[in-house]
Amino acid sequence: MTSWYQRKRTRELALVACFLAPALAIFFLYRLLPLGWNVLLSFEAWSPLKPAVFIGWDNYEEMFFDDAVFWQALWNTLLIIASAPIGIMIALGLALLVNSDIKGRDTYRTMIFLSYPLMTVAVAIIWRWMFDERVGLINYVARMLDLVDKPIPFLNSFTWALPSVIAANIWQMLGFYMIIILTGLQNIPGNLYEAAEIDGAKPVHRFFRITLPLLKPSIFLCFVIGMLNSVTSFDLVYVMTGGGPGRATEILVTYIYKLGFSQTRFDYAAAVTVVFFLLLLTVTWTANRLSGGDAGAVERG
Repeated sequence: MTSWYQRKRTRELALVACFLAPALAIFFLYRLLPLGWNVLLSFEAWSPLKPAVFIGWDNYEEMFFDDAVFWQALWNTLLIIASAPIGIMIALGLALLVNSDIKGRDTYRTMIFLSYPLMTVAVAIIWRWMFDERVGLINYVARMLDLVDKPIPFLNSFTWALPSVIAANIWQMLGFYMIIILTGLQNIPGNLYEAAEIDGAKPVHRFFRITLPLLKPSIFLCFVIGMLNSVTSFDLVYVMTGGGPGRATEILVTYIYKLGFSQTRFDYAAAVTVVFFLLLLTVTWTANRLSGGDAGAVERG
């Protein structure tokens, strides 16, 4: 009996291994192997035209002590990450609006969501035109309303370039945030609001005591995805500003691209990539802790 059970267990494990093998092979080839090679490369001096030489922490020392562009790109990346809650708060307001009994709410939901399925390159081109100094819609409306005396060079200004990119990024993700939060709102049991209303709770109290706590998993999911989208929005930044003017909109992902493919400093780009990866892990872990739960909180919510 024991031998039969062991053979059955072995066959089951072999079947599971056969099903998992393709996915694990792809994960190893396209995730773990490149990550390991990237970490190794960050400790070497290497280019396509010369063999690799181990140099220890030299790339990291240059990055942290001699590279002002890295710090500028890191600061811009953190600012874009910090903008994610702004988009989530706007989406929360829109979700509450389209979840109420207003006329044409399905149309409003569709209009708001349409920003998300658009290709990022298309979004960048649209907003580059809207921010254009000569023919842009925003400058046209501002001058028509006498808000400004002369056009504002949004994408060519050290002051306005990064906020303009952030505005485009928020607009693109707004539809996604709204759908996720709207789904969370519709999953809140209505009897909780009825009981709170019978107890005399005001709408503000119902929002902060019922709605907001039960939306925590949805908001956390929006923040994590929004954060990842913000720091990896290479195409949006590259099409709108190319990282300029100067380094005003340079973020880590565009800086890594330029180091590797413009300057052919793949070793140094690998070191910046490692720091970038650690930044993503840190921000995600912090967001998870602030959400008050563990990695499975979203699923349980």
